[in-house]
Amino acid sequence: MPRRSLGRQFGWLWAAYAVSAYGSGLGFGALPLIAVLVLHAGPAQVSALSAVGPAVGALIALPLGPWVEFHRKRPVMIAMDLARFAAVLSVPVAYAAGQLGFAQLLVVSAVVAAAKIAFTAAAGAYLKGLVRPDDLLVANARFESTTWSSIAVGPPLGGAAIGLFGPVATVVADAFSYLLSALGIAAIRGREERPGRIGTGRVRAGELLDGWRHILTHPGLRALYLNNLLVAGPIMATEPLLAVLMLGELGFAPWQYGLAFAAPCVGGLIGSRLARRVVTRYGQHRILRTVGTLRAVWPIGLVLVQPGVAGLVTVIAVELGLIICMSLFTPVLATYRLQHTPEDRIARTLSAWSISNSAAIAVLSALSGLLAAATSPRTAIAVAGLLVLASPLLLTRLVADLRPPSSGPAVSCVRGSQRSAVRRGRTGRRSSP
Repeated sequence: MPRRSLGRQFGWLWAAYAVSAYGSGLGFGALPLIAVLVLHAGPAQVSALSAVGPAVGALIALPLGPWVEFHRKRPVMIAMDLARFAAVLSVPVAYAAGQLGFAQLLVVSAVVAAAKIAFTAAAGAYLKGLVRPDDLLVANARFESTTWSSIAVGPPLGGAAIGLFGPVATVVADAFSYLLSALGIAAIRGREERPGRIGTGRVRAGELLDGWRHILTHPGLRALYLNNLLVAGPIMATEPLLAVLMLGELGFAPWQYGLAFAAPCVGGLIGSRLARRVVTRYGQHRILRTVGTLRAVWPIGLVLVQPGVAGLVTVIAVELGLIICMSLFTPVLATYRLQHTPEDRIARTLSAWSISNSAAIAVLSALSGLLAAATSPRTAIAVAGLLVLASPLLLTRLVADLRPPSSGPAVSCVRGSQRSAVRRGRTGRRSSP
């Protein structure tokens, strides 16, 4: 299938995203690492940094959805990139001055989480107006492939950089990646119209819930939203538990642990590149149901991890299968979400989706940690895997709401046009343009 050009403006947006993604890949896990190596934080503090920061960030982002909705999206994206640049850069500055504290790491984590939610909401709305509807899946697939390639390359290079230059080296790179991203977005040419708004310019209380209202009243989006919460939350909650299991109880070396998660990321390139082809062949609705089911069967396999080479191969195989399914499912989901959301609600809908994801990950991470402390990491991983295994039920119960467009009103119009054409053929008349 030939490569499709989406235009120079999309090229700048994609380049800005790539720079930011690779910077985040280099800085992956940097704040918890600094908390341990520099501040000598204990497990409770590290868990709090991983859960409390994103949760507070989600609360901060709650009023940002309506604000983003009614402002030009490019300035919002630039502002969020600059906010992340300033927040992340404050860490190496404070470290150099000998003033770095745990409270600052919490604040930085919350600011970055909130800015990421607002940026994602603005970028989704901007993307829908930037490319043609037929190209949305191609664009989302390119973002997805960039995400997984940055995860595959970034953490190993980041680990090497920390070993050579110290604990804050990757944080500096991450900070400047946001600055470069802001410059890339600023390079996009073309006038962006200010979104219209009825009434006052202030955010009304009811608008805070408009995103969730749209999701929960749209049957297809509701099914995918609940399914996504039941998949993303448990999967992310098992990451620290798997680290404890592999590095602690099973005795894997750190390089083996890194390999177990870096190598399978090649599956992200495979899945994202297949997205357009399989949707063209099988249809969007079938891919959402089928791949949504397939991605749920993998996480339970992590319970089978044992010491040695066999255990390492098990983790790589499970993660590879999971990542292929996720990287295929995610761009199709993102495209479906944009297609079924009115332009005046995109930012609020994407904000609501991201806030819910962050909240679910924070809550399930905390509960999984408590369960692991009361039982064992393997038991907590098994419970999380069973939760994910139940997630396809949400798609199965609402299978009619993920039906192909052939049963929708758009096709009724097509069928009406076809009937009209038949009638015109019978009467020998042509319609006006």
